Parts: sequence; structure tokens; C-alpha cells
Amino acid sequence: MPWSWRFEDVDGKPVEVQAETFSNQADAESWIGQEWRQLHAAGVSVVVLVEDDRVDYQMSLAPAD
Repeated sequence: MPWSWRFEDVDGKPVEVQAETFSNQADAESWIGQEWRQLHAAGVSVVVLVEDDRVDYQMSLAPAD
């Protein structure tokens, strides 16, 4: 089952970012770990991990204080 990320701004509106598809959750999480700074700089505030059409979880990209 494919895994992918959905990207949202601070208001919960979609942010258009080139979509990646992953064969497993670990690869998707590894990718976001490498790319989160660039995504945040592009206006992404929240990422949502999706397996097929099921939301697995979401998290903020705001850096910790």
C-alpha cells in the first residue's frame, strides 16, 4: 500500500509541493526527516502521513523553541 504526505499551511489549506510516494512508512518518515526544513521554508506548517486514503497521523513542522 502506498504511503504519501499531504502538506498544509498554518490555516490548514493545502500547499502544493511535489508529491512523493513511498512503499512503506519507514521510507516516508525518513524522507520527511530530511526534507522538513525545506518544506517549512516553502510555507508548509503541517504534514499529514497518509496510507492509501487513510490518515495515519499529522505533525507540525514548527521548530521547537
